[in-house]
Amino acid sequence: MPPKLAAPFTWPEGVMIINDKINYVEFPARDIEATKSFFEAVFGWSFEDYGPDYTAFSNQGIDGGFFHADKASNTESGGALVILFSDSLEEVQERVTKAGGVILKPIFSFPGGRRFHFSEPSGNELAVWSDVGT
Repeated sequence: MPPKLAAPFTWPEGVMIINDKINYVEFPARDIEATKSFFEAVFGWSFEDYGPDYTAFSNQGIDGGFFHADKASNTESGGALVILFSDSLEEVQERVTKAGGVILKPIFSFPGGRRFHFSEPSGNELAVWSDVGT
């Protein structure tokens, strides 16, 4: 369980809270600053810090945050795979590597599109998919 937030949390304006639907996702992060820098550089995300051990993002398809922990989420250990969408898959894969991410599975085809898996600086595995170029 993540630590208690240093400041009271308020939902960003315009966020819809729908009963019984996924509302928020949290990831562990060994290095919150490196993780923030990575997502800012690759995907243009912005963050709001709640003390040194928690940072939140919003307006990224789903809102969420990163809490300080020595663990990471990956599919090999049974973690859920969060998948982002892009209409420029090769470009995003290049940005991932330039920003210090590791490509775990290069671009491959699957029924309905193409995708790749990567880990960000704190070790969490995510993927990016596209239906462009299939």
